[in-house]
Amino acid sequence: MAAAACIGLLILQLGLQQVFAVAPKLQTPPDAALPSTSLSVVIPAYNEAANIGACLAAVLSSESPCSSWEVLVVDDDSSDATTELALRTADEQGASAAEVHLVQAGPRPDGERWVGKNWACTRAMEQVSSSWVLFIDADVRLKPDALRRALAQAIDEEADLFSLAPRLVCGCLAEWMVQPIMASLLGLGFPIVAANDPASSVAFAAGPFMLFRRCSYDAIGGHRALAAEVVEDLALARRIKAEGYRLRYLLGVDAVDLRMYADLASLWEGWTKNWFLGLDRDPLRALGAAAVVVLMFSTPWLLAPAAVVLRLVLPEQAGLWSALLALALLAIVQQLVLRLWNRHRFAVPLTHWWLMGAGGLLVGAIGPVSVWRTLTGRGWTWKGRQLA
Repeated sequence: MAAAACIGLLILQLGLQQVFAVAPKLQTPPDAALPSTSLSVVIPAYNEAANIGACLAAVLSSESPCSSWEVLVVDDDSSDATTELALRTADEQGASAAEVHLVQAGPRPDGERWVGKNWACTRAMEQVSSSWVLFIDADVRLKPDALRRALAQAIDEEADLFSLAPRLVCGCLAEWMVQPIMASLLGLGFPIVAANDPASSVAFAAGPFMLFRRCSYDAIGGHRALAAEVVEDLALARRIKAEGYRLRYLLGVDAVDLRMYADLASLWEGWTKNWFLGLDRDPLRALGAAAVVVLMFSTPWLLAPAAVVLRLVLPEQAGLWSALLALALLAIVQQLVLRLWNRHRFAVPLTHWWLMGAGGLLVGAIGPVSVWRTLTGRGWTWKGRQLA
């Protein structure tokens, strides 16, 4: 097991190095004049009082991306102060070049299954007439030049869907334990180069930042056609690519920050919602991937003290236990090297790196719970809303 953990971590490290060495990136701000086009930034928000103010303020502080742009905040029937805070922020940022509109999504239609943000996005599009539309989540923070850079590059590369992989920002202990592991798995599981290759069937996009050419979005049916899709970003990316449109998925870690979860409860709810679906509803893959994470990240931390104890209890096999301890410590060092690589590549600090073993156990529990919840519908929720 210790040797397998070392081999698995080595494969992960080499795979990530190979993938991201050639991964396309968001380009530097263009010097050319602003494009003569229009853009709508749509922010769907359900009970986002903790996020909507900072998110909207960052958007409104952006450099103008084009000749005409607007921002739509879509209140998805929130029960907190999302609406009031959005209006207050818009008023405080009154000098922005963008117009701000507050859209009330209203209740979902009876007899229809709408999950996640699909209803809010669909309602927003009923009021959008721009040539481009960008969907971002309320937990996203844009750098001032992000919109300008993204739109210019999307136009230059003739993209129909232009999505940016954000820099993950961790705040709570649960995030530091789990998010670096998840980011590594996503980076290897959905290679950026393959996602951008029209000849490859691999398709992926980051839901927190999805910029569509409006006519292409309409052609694939948009969020309305995927009303019941829980992982709608992946479904939209696959549909764009399957219907012959151009998908561009790039690294945007210097332009987009994402803080996904505020605490352990929301992290648990979020990943148990997505894990099984992200692995194509394959129980064996979902359970196997969770087991591999436990093997690579948790077992070394368990085997190292076990080897010390065994050497004291069974000294006649001291050589065996020393080898076990060496392999376990090697795997732990490899985890540190992985985090050092993430710090260098994506500016993710080393904070609590030594809790990756506990994070592996948490991911190991997320796997089977995600399978159970998705298949049975019991406890399968997002922000308290039932998904089944």
